Amino acid sequence: MMNGIKIFITAWLILVNADIAAKVLIVGKQQKYKLISEALEVSSSSDTIIIKSGTYKEGNLIVDKSLTIIGKDFPVIDGENKYENITIKADNVIISGLKLINSGLSFIDDNAAIKLDEVNNCIITNNRFDKNFFAVYLAKSSGCEVSNNKITGVKTSEASSGNGIHLWYCKNIVIKDNYIKGHRDGIYFEFVQSSLITGNTSEDNLRYGLHFMFSDSCSYSENIFKHNGAGVAVMFTKNVEMRNNRFENNWGGASYGILLKDITDSKIENNYFYKNSSGIYIEGSNRVVVSNNEFIENGWAIRLMANSMDNYFSKNNFIGNSFDVATNSVKNYNEFNNNYWSDYSGYDLDKNGIGDVPYRPVKLFSLIVEKNRPTLILLRSMFVGILDAAEKIFPALTPETLIDNLPSMKRFL
Repeated sequence: MMNGIKIFITAWLILVNADIAAKVLIVGKQQKYKLISEALEVSSSSDTIIIKSGTYKEGNLIVDKSLTIIGKDFPVIDGENKYENITIKADNVIISGLKLINSGLSFIDDNAAIKLDEVNNCIITNNRFDKNFFAVYLAKSSGCEVSNNKITGVKTSEASSGNGIHLWYCKNIVIKDNYIKGHRDGIYFEFVQSSLITGNTSEDNLRYGLHFMFSDSCSYSENIFKHNGAGVAVMFTKNVEMRNNRFENNWGGASYGILLKDITDSKIENNYFYKNSSGIYIEGSNRVVVSNNEFIENGWAIRLMANSMDNYFSKNNFIGNSFDVATNSVKNYNEFNNNYWSDYSGYDLDKNGIGDVPYRPVKLFSLIVEKNRPTLILLRSMFVGILDAAEKIFPALTPETLIDNLPSMKRFL
């Protein structure tokens, strides 16, 4: 009993002494510490550094202690187009309220405004990033959060632009409620495990709003991806969940809402695809469930390549797309069941809400376009209408088994 009391008292004294020892260091023109580097040098773990407004040009600042760094009125940390602004090498660091600009362009070091290098449980929140090579870069880190940041870059070329938020070999990361614009990729995941992307807006990026590779068991939800060079790419990954996102106006010759390449055992549910060149492009992907999505006024709603199998499409709304489904083969190893098709002209005599006639979503002309893209110029011609009508009555070249046997008569809400 006495030993237990002694242990409790000892632990309490350690906590009290640690709390007493923690200091608040203030940086500013009228303060004891004029430079951030001075405060970093004399600080100890658990200290707080408060940075007053102003512009600080101090090269690469290294944070190697567990500190809380807070900016007042968004002080500017300027990398002068030469340096990495802040490099974090300690666990449990919090950075908030800073404006970070002009990290240096480097193809060897991947300079970032803030780089987290092999750390745990760090938080980057409520900062502003502008005109950086990479904005936030996480390498071999875990348990970190990047949230509520405004990240803007200058779109020039893919070669001279880094990514807004970049993760490499990380796990258990939360990317939440950020605004990202004008980078190469808005968000980039490579070899990332069990992480969450939610509530972000990624728009007007040169390449992808989200680029997602070799990153299993992750999910992204409630995000907006619009006006990006090629939409979102999810590749070489399994067990991914994509829910309640908006993919809008990702338009161009090789653009799409989502590109799926070599994806397995994943879910795409309750998303909104509006005016993309292709809503979803699927290549080499298997056992993906696509359900309860809205495909509205896209060029192609679904482009389903022949090397994709055992994918399931159900309770989706296909409305006003130029092509609802396109494929490059007369074979089909996927299932469409109980979707709503705005082009469906069948009837429902028993009034059960299901069309009595199966719907064939693949038009003959879409097969022709897959093999010879310039024929798109004929899309609205009378010839194409006659061609598709004839194929609908006497199907010969479109996939015989790619049909919806239970087409919904009403749009799903």
